[in-house]
Amino acid sequence: MTRFLKAATGSRKRRAVLAALAGTALTASTFTALQAYAGPAEPGDDGGAVALRIKGGEAHVDPRTLRITARTASGAESELSAAAGESLGTVSRVTRSGSTARWSYPDRGLDVSVAARDGRLVVRMHAKKDGSIAWPAGGAAQPRGTAYELPRGEGLRIPAADTFWNSGKAGLTGADGIDLKDLTMPFWGTTAGGHGVSTLVPTDLGTNLRFVSRDGKLRTAASHDFRRADGTDDYTVAFSLTDGSPVAAAKDYRRYLASKGQLGSLKAKIRKNPEAAKLIGAPHAYVWGDGRSKETVERLKKLGVSRMWLGYDADGEPMTKEAVAAAQQAGYLVGPYDSWDNAQDPKSADTSVAKWPDRLWPDGCVHDADGKPEGGFGGRGCYLSSQALADAEPGHHYLAGRVRDMSANGVHSYFLDVDATGELFRDHTPGHPMTQAGDRANRLERMRGVSDGSLAGGRPFVLGSESAGSWANQVLDFSHGSSTPVHDGLWKAERDKETWGGYWPKGRPGMFFKEAELDASVAKAMFDPAYRVPLYETVLHDSVVSTDRWELSLYKLPEQKRDRALLAMLYNTPVNLALDGKVLDAHGKEIAAMQRFFAGLQKAAGTEAMTDFRTLTADRKVQRTTFGGSGGLKITANFGSTAYHGLPGGCVQATSRAHPAPQRFCPES
Repeated sequence: MTRFLKAATGSRKRRAVLAALAGTALTASTFTALQAYAGPAEPGDDGGAVALRIKGGEAHVDPRTLRITARTASGAESELSAAAGESLGTVSRVTRSGSTARWSYPDRGLDVSVAARDGRLVVRMHAKKDGSIAWPAGGAAQPRGTAYELPRGEGLRIPAADTFWNSGKAGLTGADGIDLKDLTMPFWGTTAGGHGVSTLVPTDLGTNLRFVSRDGKLRTAASHDFRRADGTDDYTVAFSLTDGSPVAAAKDYRRYLASKGQLGSLKAKIRKNPEAAKLIGAPHAYVWGDGRSKETVERLKKLGVSRMWLGYDADGEPMTKEAVAAAQQAGYLVGPYDSWDNAQDPKSADTSVAKWPDRLWPDGCVHDADGKPEGGFGGRGCYLSSQALADAEPGHHYLAGRVRDMSANGVHSYFLDVDATGELFRDHTPGHPMTQAGDRANRLERMRGVSDGSLAGGRPFVLGSESAGSWANQVLDFSHGSSTPVHDGLWKAERDKETWGGYWPKGRPGMFFKEAELDASVAKAMFDPAYRVPLYETVLHDSVVSTDRWELSLYKLPEQKRDRALLAMLYNTPVNLALDGKVLDAHGKEIAAMQRFFAGLQKAAGTEAMTDFRTLTADRKVQRTTFGGSGGLKITANFGSTAYHGLPGGCVQATSRAHPAPQRFCPES
């Protein structure tokens, strides 16, 4: 039989074999061999479809349009992608080698391969000339109940027919779309009923994802720019069939990272640097004014707070050696908030961290294609090129000197602003040209140097950065902001210094301590538990400790305070605080009670993977997470106002096989 099938080359001959054998009793092994040798149809046969077996079913790719459908093992049909958004032109002959099919679009200078790899359908494109492609797309043939899972911050679950998310108020359907590198992870999920699709884009640079509302339903529309000079002339998209769980796409991405050796481990990080163990069970707090004193540290200890991460703005009075020593003795971590992305004229700089030696200002600035410096954050100075710093480091040790200066008071932790975010630059400066991929590589290298101590004399630090993308998970210990799915309306609110607060008074800036109220739509898009889903924690809970943004302390937004506290406990992640004596006067007892409960969660599963997430009620107000195996930690949060199986509204409880009696925490209203 095998020899007969091998001889039947060509799609027409293979179809003749199938027809000849119709109705014939076949063994399972013979049928499997028949499927394998049947292979894909060639162009002109059955619409030119290429069929490939993937985990959970079979995918069919139309080379003429790049529309991809799949039939699952249970017989259900899914659309992995609609057709490309424009004509692809002439299609070359499809060739096949093993589990890979190849063709090209000569008119566009684009080579394409599709392959079954590790259970996924992997589509790879290589462009021989600059251009773009509007693909993949989805949603036109969506079934009822379709939802999208999007790793904006921690993660959102967005029902396709939801009135709010289809409106402009949600801030999702803007014409500019979402630069994929600005998401915390380069994938999105589509689910409906018991089925779903994971769409993973390892080549996130140069890729954009738009959500389009048509007839009251959301659709996805991705695109990629091929630019040889930018290093984006390759484009890879991997599709997987999933079980329809809201975290299925995250589980698929975690599996991908692990297979590539790109998944970090908190346990391994703690073995390399035992100081990192102090993150387990620790809320995070930025301290101002008297919050930086030895007395505040002692007061926290007296309240019963066994773990804390304490950070301070490096532009001002650092914590004293005495205060740092007290924190170390209490079991806490302390670290400065530093930034290497901004350079200003030293004569007029408004922050000490923007002052650099020699000619880094202005020679080290990033320049655009027109030769103009890229203005820094808030129009201050310029963005400082990571390539310029990397080139200068062997001879000048600017970064090593900065770390030594910042850590002279004995701190064991360090926070490096924006290095791990999606804020990457193409630098056109002749003396230090750089692509976004090069910028990312530079940032990874210097973060690794701070973390492992190789940058500054062998002294390792417990390292954090802002809104860390998954690409940085191996070099970081913690991330501030990766828990927050930011709506653009937040930036508008923060610019209104009268209502939000500014950077004054110096010892207690309103930006961090003044209570504020978010616009209802912004609050809903960011913090409504019905739309939140733990994608980041599903992938990285056992690799990176994640919190909300540093300027969004728990008590900054009173109306969202309860739900944010419950979300943190449900996801087994720390709350983030702005802390001084007045905050301890008002909230010290609750902070201590929350930390005691959180320390218990972390002792049980602070370095374990999140293995399950589910909603227990139709309104999604009761949710449960699981960490570790079947007997591991289970955390249930009730975001509603009525009890659920004895769990009051506004409370969270934890159980495990080792501790079956529920442990409960109810944040103050």
